[in-house]
Amino acid sequence: MDRATFACSTAFYRDYNSSSQGAFSLPGGHVDFIEKVDSFTYSDFFRDYLIPNHPCIFSAKFTEDWSSRRNWVTWDGKPNFDHLLQKFGEAVVPVANCDVKEYNSNPKQQLPFKEYVKYWKEYIKNGYRSPRGCLYLKDWHLSRAFPEQDVYTTPVYFSSDWLNEYWDAIAVDDYRFVYMGPKGSWTPFHADVFRSYSWSANICGRKKWLLYPAGQEEYLKDLHGNLPFDVTAPSLQDKSVYPRYNQSQPPVEIVQEAGEIVFIPSGWHHQVYNLEDTISINHNWVNGCNVAIMWCFLQDELAAVQREINQWKDPMDDWHLQCQLIMKSCTGIDYKEFYNFLKVIAENRISILENGLDDEASAKNTPKAAISTLGMLHAVFDLKRTVKVLTSLSANEDFKKLDLTSLSPPPEALLHHLKAAIDTALL
Repeated sequence: MDRATFACSTAFYRDYNSSSQGAFSLPGGHVDFIEKVDSFTYSDFFRDYLIPNHPCIFSAKFTEDWSSRRNWVTWDGKPNFDHLLQKFGEAVVPVANCDVKEYNSNPKQQLPFKEYVKYWKEYIKNGYRSPRGCLYLKDWHLSRAFPEQDVYTTPVYFSSDWLNEYWDAIAVDDYRFVYMGPKGSWTPFHADVFRSYSWSANICGRKKWLLYPAGQEEYLKDLHGNLPFDVTAPSLQDKSVYPRYNQSQPPVEIVQEAGEIVFIPSGWHHQVYNLEDTISINHNWVNGCNVAIMWCFLQDELAAVQREINQWKDPMDDWHLQCQLIMKSCTGIDYKEFYNFLKVIAENRISILENGLDDEASAKNTPKAAISTLGMLHAVFDLKRTVKVLTSLSANEDFKKLDLTSLSPPPEALLHHLKAAIDTALL
């Protein structure tokens, strides 16, 4: 998208108050449907959905040029098992059993993709029944495993993606997934990792989404503060177990058709059903619009760990470090890695502002190319949001109790560099 199309101004990227990111109930549960590609810009999405944290649906026109829409689907809209086996038959994939509850999720196993497809065909043939249960291929890092495959192109609306920018930089993980499952497969009630945004595109099939705006989940907790596994379960009507359920709003319901993309706002809990045999591509992502929500989530997670092991605080010399280790094992990140996350994001944008973009980088699918596409003012917006969160992190007492000597540059120096880069860019 060229910068003229983006047409952002300094006023457009004004410094929104954190209150502007709060969740809102939607009138009548209405979710906007974005029909036309040409008339919907990134700035429209930023203003109307990212900042206010509202869901929306993109029409199938936004995915019609994806090779997966052409090659992964048969003429009658079903999964093209022959093509998929040819491309990925020897892969090993994560598969969940939707019929079994293990803690607050479904147990997973690793299966050869060709075995899963064999199961899926038999499951359909047997009237969607199997002694093995309803198996759902979930969270498959297909893009990482098969980088040479031209499967899809991330829409520009989701290109400011700090999670994948960071994890690509350290070459450890990513948050790009493929889901494949038969009619009846489903995902229990949850909010996405780090309270990130997510987008989900149906390559084929249909999904039903039940969405609860951020904060509504508090009314769905039981007496012990636990969230339900299934928000449609009759047990939620039992006031002795779920005393505040009647105060909750009805969920926002979406039926997603083949080719459509659903945008899920940050911190919105949801439950998802496959109404047909379905394949989808999903990303989780964080950016300047919701990084403060991620930071609040991490603080809440650490506080929960501290409450759990508070009795060991006095006899344990490294209690604060142990809390960080436990939090990282539960969430995937601790405070020091969160600092490094912010540093990588900030340094990429500072590099663009100070040095510009060379032709080689702009021609590639790189973070710098994405930053350039969105424009310099977007980079400034990102840095302003990073400064706010980094300032809060640096002042946090739990962060200051850690050994910070390994952090390079030190937080104070990074903050100074960020502020100087912003000031210079706005001259």
